[in-house]
Amino acid sequence: MVRAITELNLPLKKFKFGKVREVYDLKDSLLMAATDRISAFDWVLPSGIPYKGAVLTQISNFWFKFTEDIVDNHLLSTEFKNFPPELKKWPVLEKRAVLVKKTEPIPFECVVRGYLSGSGWKEYTESGKVCGIELPAGLQESGKLPEPIFTPATKAESGHDINIPFEKVVEEIGQEDAEFLRDTSIAIYKKAAEYALSRGIIIADTKFEFGIWEDEIIVIDEMLTPDSSRFWPLDSYKPGGSPPSFDKQYVRDYLISINWNKEPPIPKLPAEVIEGTTNRYLEAYERLTGKRLV
Repeated sequence: MVRAITELNLPLKKFKFGKVREVYDLKDSLLMAATDRISAFDWVLPSGIPYKGAVLTQISNFWFKFTEDIVDNHLLSTEFKNFPPELKKWPVLEKRAVLVKKTEPIPFECVVRGYLSGSGWKEYTESGKVCGIELPAGLQESGKLPEPIFTPATKAESGHDINIPFEKVVEEIGQEDAEFLRDTSIAIYKKAAEYALSRGIIIADTKFEFGIWEDEIIVIDEMLTPDSSRFWPLDSYKPGGSPPSFDKQYVRDYLISINWNKEPPIPKLPAEVIEGTTNRYLEAYERLTGKRLV
C-alpha cells in the first residue's frame, strides 16, 4: 500500500495548521497543502488515508473552475510546475498544494442542504425546523428537500460547528453581505448538484467558506469535497436511513462498530478500512472529473 503523507511541516513560516491542511505564509500569498490525515468525532486519527490530500485539492480545483461564473475564488496557481523555484525542492507538494490569495475570512460555515441528514435531521426530528427554517411534516431521514436550504453555522476551532439562524449572520455582517453568502452558496450547490447527478453522485449537503479580498467576497478553502460534503452513490440511494457514501462515514461506521468511546487512546484503522476509504475518495474524484488521479 502507498504510504500516507500525514505531515509536511515544511521549513516555511506557518500561517495556520488544521486537522488536514497546512497553510504557509509566502508574504504576498499563501501555500495551502492538504495532507492525508483524516479526522473523526473531532479527533485526528493516527492512520492516514493515501491520496486523500491530493483528492481533496484536485476536486476543489475542479469545482472552483466549474463555478467561477458564479463567484470568484482564492486560487492563484494550481500547477506545481508553476510554483516559485524555492517550493520546487518539495515534490510532495505536487497535486496536493495550491497557491492562494490572502483573504480576511468571514467567520461562518455556509452550509447548503439538499437532503435531510446529519445535524439537520436531528434538528428536524426535535422541532420540525432546521436553523429556524420550517420544513414540511413527514420528511424521511436522507430524504430530498423540496428546495435546497441555507443553514449557516459558526466556525468552531475545536468541537462541532453550531447551527445558527440566517438572522444571526445578518446581525454580524449586514443584510447585503448575508444575502450574498446565502444566494451564492445555493447557486453553487444547485449547479454542482445537477452536474454530480449526471456522474452518479448525490451531493446531499455541503459547506462553503468565504473571505474578503480587495473589497470583494470570494470563495476560499475547499469546495465540494468528500470532507466538506456528503456524497452518496445515486444507484444505491434510498431515503429512510443513512445511505452508503464516498466520504469518511465509512471510517466513522468502523469506529462505531468497535464501540470506541471517542476519547484517547485513538484507535488505528485496520488495513482494509484504510484501503476501502482510499478507494472511496479516488472513486469520487474519478466519477466527478472523468479522470484518474493515480
